[in-house]
Amino acid sequence: MKKNYFCAMIKLDTKKELIKAYKLDFGYVEIYPKFAVGVINDGIDLSIENLSDLIAIADIHFRNEDFAYISLRKHAYAINPALYSYIKEIPNLKMIAVVSDKELYKHNFKIEKYFYGKEMKLFKDINSAVKWALQKLD
Repeated sequence: MKKNYFCAMIKLDTKKELIKAYKLDFGYVEIYPKFAVGVINDGIDLSIENLSDLIAIADIHFRNEDFAYISLRKHAYAINPALYSYIKEIPNLKMIAVVSDKELYKHNFKIEKYFYGKEMKLFKDINSAVKWALQKLD
């Protein structure tokens, strides 16, 4: 897992403190109090190895705390729905927000939500997703 700290790449309206940012071979993830925001690179076929990197980062920052994951869908990439069987086993991951205004993701979201089986919601903007996650976690 390649880790580099860099400045925030996601613009949030909220005054949430960026704890750490990770640049990975397949995208990047930013850690905030109570949630993580991830962006997967264009053309990636998300694998179990990639997922393991994300789970390891979550374990570092949220080991004993409930948290939300916000998937900011800026690029086109593939995720095998079977990976959700691993994701839903993360006990302190309480919800996933998917952020996209693209029509294609509405269809994909329905499939992903079915496989995830826990709380998951689609948003058109990042700030709405953050607000929802924080309200649910409080």
